[in-house]
Amino acid sequence: MNDTMIEYDNLNKVNKPFADELKRAFCNVLDSGWFILGENVEKFEKEFADYNNVRYCAGVASGLDALILAIRSLDLPGGSEIIVPSNTYIATILSILQNGHDPVLVEPDIRTYNIDPSLIEASITTKTKAVIVVHLYGKTCDMDPIMYLCKKFNLYLIEDCAQAHGAIYKGKKAGSFGDLAAFSFYPSKNLGCLGDGGAVMTNNYEYYEKVKILRNYGSNIKYNNMYIGVNSRLDELQAAFLRIKLKYLDKIVSHKRSLAGLYLDNLTGDFILPVVSDESYDAYHIFNIRHSKRDKVRDHLLRKKIKTEIHYPISPNKQKALSFLNHLTFPVSEEIHRTTLSLPVSSYHKPEDIVRVIEVLNRFK
Repeated sequence: MNDTMIEYDNLNKVNKPFADELKRAFCNVLDSGWFILGENVEKFEKEFADYNNVRYCAGVASGLDALILAIRSLDLPGGSEIIVPSNTYIATILSILQNGHDPVLVEPDIRTYNIDPSLIEASITTKTKAVIVVHLYGKTCDMDPIMYLCKKFNLYLIEDCAQAHGAIYKGKKAGSFGDLAAFSFYPSKNLGCLGDGGAVMTNNYEYYEKVKILRNYGSNIKYNNMYIGVNSRLDELQAAFLRIKLKYLDKIVSHKRSLAGLYLDNLTGDFILPVVSDESYDAYHIFNIRHSKRDKVRDHLLRKKIKTEIHYPISPNKQKALSFLNHLTFPVSEEIHRTTLSLPVSSYHKPEDIVRVIEVLNRFK
């Protein structure tokens, strides 16, 4: 019996292959004496925009701030309705509330866990101004029908790409479809920094300029403030780290896809596996399965020294912080939250780790 614990993730091991480069980058930034909105931020913004085939990128302090500032740059009327998937992480909903707007939750497709395009139109009212799609777990949403609806009803489209670095839909990178896109560089992401960080991407110069101003106290000229802004700037040091890791992003995604392939090809039993489509190149930030006895499956794995996570155990409409949604019922979302389980699929995991997880899962009864 193998007594070595297979962790769900380990950020020390994730960053170990880049350690020498990261240390050199730290020393270079330290020696430069320039720590806020410097050369590394500018270069990373251009490099990340180029990677995604988008014109503009503005680095901010977190993925949540990226969403908040993306919405704020649109100058929507107060109390506008913004459509959002009912099973998203709470940050997407918080960004709507922080801007004084109303989230309208729409159920996901039970197969993909992304917002169901066929259900969006029924939730559109005269107050609806935008749709936020969330490319959950690293799988892109079905963008063609969503873009059609946004054009038909003159709605803004924002992509929440917090889990979708390197994901592709019909040949185009996640983040290149909407009016704006928000990314998180939380350390566990496929492209993660060594702290918090985020970015807003867009092909619209006016939105880009406004986000840059908003992130810097509402100022683009020192001591002259155009808007009521915030302090949300991607740190120069984190940008330096991200520039290094961006060079390896495709390799990281490819590795995670190969690990996911082992699960997809070899898991047996009544586990519900991620759906695979020729239209999308999934980045597998998270490899999730579903099972009616999810908690027992998790305990079974832990007894065999395999750690897992749940993304996410509580649906947004059941969160105490969102009490105004507690009276609503979203059966599809609640079923996903009740049954989902995230398996190890980190960039440092080896095929033999995944084979061991598969062997243990296939013995579950």
